[in-house]
Amino acid sequence: MTPSTMITAVFTVAYLAVTAWLCRGLRLNTRSVCYGGLTCAATLVLGSFLLYLPTGAAISPGSWIPLMLLALTYDWRLACVTGWVTGILAIFLIPAWAPVHWAQIFVEHLVAFSALGYAGIFGNGKKWKVLCGVLLAILLRFIGQMLSGVVFFSQNAWDGWGAWGYSITYHLSCKIPEGTATTLIMLALPLKTIQNAIGGKQS
Repeated sequence: MTPSTMITAVFTVAYLAVTAWLCRGLRLNTRSVCYGGLTCAATLVLGSFLLYLPTGAAISPGSWIPLMLLALTYDWRLACVTGWVTGILAIFLIPAWAPVHWAQIFVEHLVAFSALGYAGIFGNGKKWKVLCGVLLAILLRFIGQMLSGVVFFSQNAWDGWGAWGYSITYHLSCKIPEGTATTLIMLALPLKTIQNAIGGKQS
């Protein structure tokens, strides 16, 4: 096992274990399932429209927003679980997310979408809490996809860049613009008003 593979394996196992532990006690009712289903559908639809950048990476028209909104206005644990479901469905419904190896599903698919649920881990009572949660979610998504690039797509590295340099640059090129736009939108939304309207549980 190479050092890159070992780092990726440790991160993936730790992330999935910690997230599963934090989501313990989540109880699903009819409302939660409906909100989760609508969020999953919205994420998959928005994720199907991609704008490709010169680096080869792509950004979507707000596909991160539904899961973050669910996390910040209803229950961030539900958003994480919904993210897992969305990651699995993306394999079949979004061509760009077709895995090249079965292990990629754990490294990237189950991390990239569920990580967006961490946007609500600090609550929505203060703008700085929203900002910290959104930045944490973006960071976790970046790490998962970056490690996936190192392990599963190193053959695509540009000449002289190496797997790490290529994957980091590739994913920063799309995460910075999409992450910036998403952060500004989440900070601008009336989260408390939305929360009260849908009967959210966020504090």
